[in-house]
Amino acid sequence: MVIIMKLLIQRVKEASVHVEGELIGQIGHGLLVFVGVSDSDTRQIADKMIDKMIKLRIFDDENGKTNLSSADVKGEFLIVSQFTLYANCKKGNRPSFIEAGKPDAANALYEYVISRVSENGFHTEHGSFGADMKVSLLNDGPFTIMLDSNEIL
Repeated sequence: MVIIMKLLIQRVKEASVHVEGELIGQIGHGLLVFVGVSDSDTRQIADKMIDKMIKLRIFDDENGKTNLSSADVKGEFLIVSQFTLYANCKKGNRPSFIEAGKPDAANALYEYVISRVSENGFHTEHGSFGADMKVSLLNDGPFTIMLDSNEIL
C-alpha cells in the first residue's frame, strides 16, 4: 500500500484556531486546510499538492458557478496539521494512526507547506503542530474536498 499526503480542504467564510484558550490563527474568506503527512511524503509531493490546491476553482463567480481560484478571490488560508486523516478503522473500534508520518519529519513538511503557500502571495495563518487545537469555522457551501497525492502524481 502506498501512503499518500492528504489535504482536507474546506471553503470557509471564516475560520480560527485556538490553543489553550489563545487565538493563534484566524482568517476570513478562504480555505481551511487540514494537512496529513506520511513518512513517504517529500517536498516535491508537497509542491504538487500546493500547486493543485491554490489553483482549484472552487469559489463562485458572478454567476454562482465554481470557476474561481483562491488567487482570483484573494482567499486566505488557515493550515492545520491533522494526523487523524490517517485513521485506519479496519480492525476493531479504536483507530490506528501508524500510517501517519513520524512527528519530526511530519512537522518539517507541515511547516514547509505553510511557508510555500505564503510565498505564493496568500495571507496564511496556521495551527500548532501536535497541540490540542480548537478549530472553528463557518463552512461556505458546505464545500469540502479531500485531495490526496495519488490523484495528482
